[in-house]
Amino acid sequence: MFGHLFTLDYEIHGNGEGSPYKLMVEPTDRMLTLFDKYGAKLTIMADVGEILKFKEHAERTGKDDFDYYKIEEQLIRAIKTGHDVQLHIHSSYFKSILENGAWKQNWEEYSLADLPYERVNEMISTCKKFLEDLLHGVDDNYNCIAFRAANWSMSPSQNIMKALIGNGLKIDTSVFKFGKRNDRVKFDYSNADSELLPWPIDDSDVCRRNEDGALIEVPIYCENRRVWTFLTPNRIFRVLQASQHKHAKHEEDPGYVSEQESKQSLPGKLYNFFMAKHAWKFDFNQCTGNQLIRGSKRIYDKYGHLGVKIPVVLIGHSKIFTGINERSLEPFLAFIAENHDKYCFSKFSDFDLQTFREKLTA
Repeated sequence: MFGHLFTLDYEIHGNGEGSPYKLMVEPTDRMLTLFDKYGAKLTIMADVGEILKFKEHAERTGKDDFDYYKIEEQLIRAIKTGHDVQLHIHSSYFKSILENGAWKQNWEEYSLADLPYERVNEMISTCKKFLEDLLHGVDDNYNCIAFRAANWSMSPSQNIMKALIGNGLKIDTSVFKFGKRNDRVKFDYSNADSELLPWPIDDSDVCRRNEDGALIEVPIYCENRRVWTFLTPNRIFRVLQASQHKHAKHEEDPGYVSEQESKQSLPGKLYNFFMAKHAWKFDFNQCTGNQLIRGSKRIYDKYGHLGVKIPVVLIGHSKIFTGINERSLEPFLAFIAENHDKYCFSKFSDFDLQTFREKLTA
């Protein structure tokens, strides 16, 4: 049995621009309604770093310019109706400043994995407390147990893991095998233990398995695919959207090296782009419904013999849930609902984490 976890990064644009209502509340409202139709479960990975800024602004000015109270209502609605809310943190929001209607990010704290333990622990503790204070009153059994770092910034991972474990979290879901990045955030998940199967994390490296590890990595499902696999309408929309909300380069951010500034030649870039394989995440916004159906069938063919309930983590972003995406996703939700002998809709709390301390192999 494969339990599909639809994890939604719930946030505005990464540079602090955009309307929380248009990018978070309204699309997530449509998503919850669609999921309820099929009995699907949505896990909102709430970016509490920015939500706390919206809350602070509303309480200080008396003006709910960033729709904090609508966000609060939506998180409560999610828990009331059987969905889930877990933790996502953009660390650059904690010292961000409101300028001309946008939140100017603090680039010194952009990469969570590069911050000292004391700072990471403060952020995680504050954000976990916010979610549990808000949602315990809705469901006494609610617990914040799962975490995703913004920009998948879990390497180096020692400080984050120590803080997560110390604050009672059980799961990280930041890693996707084959993923690499070398700009403001740097990581290489090529050697991650699995593209699908969870593993107990070694204290020294989030990609390494250690049966004694206190934290379980439940990776975002990913495949190594050619570039043409990525050509879908919503991926094109995402690229266009990102081009309009770029991160500005700042003198106080000297470590940032853009792709355009890299030393690789243009022919080399073109070759890598078209011929090399790339990390194709199970993204329910940017993949078509048919791609997700075929991907689920490949997962079943490879791992269906294991005889235990396996989480299949999909990732999405509220800000790119378009009408095209909505129509394309619906057949996939129907496919999961109809094939209940093989697949189901799940939350992180549905799984026996102890199962994953024993090595599972294809």
